[in-house]
Amino acid sequence: MSDQTPNYAEILETFKGMSSGTLDERMGIEITHGEPDLVKGRMPVAGNVQILGLLHGGASGVLAESLGSIASALYAAPDRIALGIELSCSHHRSAKEGYVYGVATPLARSRSLTTYQIVISDEEGNRICTARLTCMLKERLKG
Repeated sequence: MSDQTPNYAEILETFKGMSSGTLDERMGIEITHGEPDLVKGRMPVAGNVQILGLLHGGASGVLAESLGSIASALYAAPDRIALGIELSCSHHRSAKEGYVYGVATPLARSRSLTTYQIVISDEEGNRICTARLTCMLKERLKG
């Protein structure tokens, strides 16, 4: 493991540069803050709804996994990568318009696993979803 503290802003910019053609891009997910202890982002409700016009629960899951995976990857950097192995979501209320905002914070982290809680809220601060993501950390292959 490296003794130097990674440049999280630089790593986050690299992730953003790799997002072309990804599900995150298609869903309009934007990362607004990123470091291992706190990742924030937002996603529009428009385009991410189910047949009744409400935010799709799967869209909340995608936002949660994106934020938690980025937080785990930043924690693992630069020697390891993060791979999601479990996601659970509890949906508390619906959203019909505007944006939803997600905040990922660590629950537990070790050399081989991370678990983050991701809270998703609407523009008024009402909790829409609470999620938990566990990622396995693996050594980055050299070369």
